[in-house]
Amino acid sequence: MTAKGCVKSALNFQILAECTTSNARTGIMKLPHFDVETPVFMPVGTQGSMKGLLPEQLEKLNCQIILGNTYHLGTRPGPEILKKAGGLHKFMNWKRALLTDSGGFQMVSLLKLAEITEEGVKFNSPYNGSECMLTPEHSIEIQNAIGADIIMQLDDVVKTTTTGPRVEEAMHRTTRWLDRCLEAHAFPERQNIFPIVQGGLDPDLRAMSARKQTARDVNGYAVGGLSGGECKEDFWNMVFLCTKTKDGNVVREPLLPKEKPRYLMGVGFAVDLVVCCALGIDMFDCVFPTRTARFGCALIPSGQLNLKKKEYECDFSPIDEECGCSTCSRHTRAFLHTIVGSETVACHLLSVHNLAFQMKLMRSVRENIKTGTFPEFVTSFMKRAYPTEDYPKWVVDALAAVNINLKPISGDM
Repeated sequence: MTAKGCVKSALNFQILAECTTSNARTGIMKLPHFDVETPVFMPVGTQGSMKGLLPEQLEKLNCQIILGNTYHLGTRPGPEILKKAGGLHKFMNWKRALLTDSGGFQMVSLLKLAEITEEGVKFNSPYNGSECMLTPEHSIEIQNAIGADIIMQLDDVVKTTTTGPRVEEAMHRTTRWLDRCLEAHAFPERQNIFPIVQGGLDPDLRAMSARKQTARDVNGYAVGGLSGGECKEDFWNMVFLCTKTKDGNVVREPLLPKEKPRYLMGVGFAVDLVVCCALGIDMFDCVFPTRTARFGCALIPSGQLNLKKKEYECDFSPIDEECGCSTCSRHTRAFLHTIVGSETVACHLLSVHNLAFQMKLMRSVRENIKTGTFPEFVTSFMKRAYPTEDYPKWVVDALAAVNINLKPISGDM
């Protein structure tokens, strides 16, 4: 089926190299505002701003694409102001690529304020209590005003751990809403709609959803409805279901086509990123790096440093000796310990470092795929993340599914 909304020139995806062991691949996604290298992590700037960071700082960190929130941007400043500004790129002075979500996630995060029907989602605004109806058409209208390079269909989102008929209802409605989004899309020549695969933790529903969504001729696809509290074994299996090329010894086409970018929504932990790159995912987003910075936590290869802890009071080393970010170049753990929780600049400094960590991680993934050393990189990365080699069972299982073998000591998840 070819639906309105697909114009090939709005996105060109070229795979540059593939891992011969796993499903990992690296490529370039050419978008109207910027050429994005994949796999890529997209920081989240909910209302067109990254908390504590300026657009020029994001450029220095080599953030190639960032994410905005349609629901919040549609509420404040609203589509009319964004239209007058010439779109969010000009409004926030961001010259690189943008992706916007659809507002659908608020069905879960603001569920007490929302009522879901076939027409759309009726909200009571968390800002002033006013009533708002978000339909597929209105979601696309807002995203057209925002002007993001990639826009997401409005999907019917249910909590990950939901079971029963509501999951299937949401899956089918998501496809119906996709067709309404494609029909409403005003600027297919410069904005790409990505359908979203739903289906909860039911493999049959996930597969059915993927087949329905990929029947629409668009330029990329997303896996939604995960990373919301489900166990990790379920998480990786649902991702792999969409990307795997073999069932036992039978070679098959993956549910999400190889030649188009695959976006896994809401994933940002370092271990998850590395595993899902190995499974064949190209794009990720999460608030985690900046949110954890606001709690005084810095990301390092072995996990996190909680700089509020007294043990860092006299630690005059940088967060990470191997990190070249401005925070690590200029400030010590002791200094950061002194200001976290009391000075707003601490959030800024830790956000810079945490985003630098994510950018460096994804750059390493891409480089090792290109040089043919991705399996060795994964093994080395996991060794640093788990120095005792006490690997979680789900990590071992997921990597083994794509022929990267770790030796677990325990079976803990």
